[in-house]
Amino acid sequence: MRLKYNASRSAIGWRRYVLVAVLTLVAGMPASINADQVNARDIIKGAMDNWRGVSSYSEMTMTIHRPEWTRAMSMRAWTEGEKKSLVRVTEPIKDAGNSTLIDDKQMWSYAPKINRVIKVPSSMMSQSWMGSDFSNKDISRSTEILDSYDHSLTAVEQRDGHDVYTVTSIPHEEAPVVWGKEVLQIRDDYVLLEQQYWDQDGELVKIMKTGDIAEMDGRMFATTLRMYEVETPDEWTEVVHHTVEFDVKLPSNIFTLSNLRNPRQ
Repeated sequence: MRLKYNASRSAIGWRRYVLVAVLTLVAGMPASINADQVNARDIIKGAMDNWRGVSSYSEMTMTIHRPEWTRAMSMRAWTEGEKKSLVRVTEPIKDAGNSTLIDDKQMWSYAPKINRVIKVPSSMMSQSWMGSDFSNKDISRSTEILDSYDHSLTAVEQRDGHDVYTVTSIPHEEAPVVWGKEVLQIRDDYVLLEQQYWDQDGELVKIMKTGDIAEMDGRMFATTLRMYEVETPDEWTEVVHHTVEFDVKLPSNIFTLSNLRNPRQ
């Protein structure tokens, strides 16, 4: 049963984004897509795999922009496999320590000001993550798009010396998802260039676009990502990655509630 996206106009500027993507680098995955053996689902999975590796560590800045004000937060993030992520705010001081832990389909947040770990219920997954244009669902970057949607290759074009594949993903009729359709543009080196989110009425609601692309720790990587609502393009959230390391060795206790509350990493 698909859920209908019904955010009010006043709340439109306060929903969604990305930072920590998901999944594990498949052993032996080709460095680029073979144009003669294109599979729409595999293209999406390759883009997800390219984002995180077997494990990863990154440092980034998230900027939330509104016509009246702008604020920025520095963050550190760790990922492992397809299921685990931890994001921790380091600056400014008033926000430092705010953290989000994701383990499979479960999400917790920690706020040092009240010294509480709060489990995020499924009913709040579409809500804004830390006041940004990314939702809790965007941050979790679950793999549901791979198995809850049907994928078709709808366009191929040349852009800046690369083949760019457009994949249209339609959710299964009974899938418990918000969107009526997602459209992704992915380069032949698995860099995600754009992701569109369409509601159940066929209206384009929000877009995430890649800005800068650079080599990070041996692979091409989207270092700048911007999310915005179509109705309010002057309100956006942008994430800039300064450091990304892949396939790093992480402590065994890093993705735990204890470490979320009392960080040792």
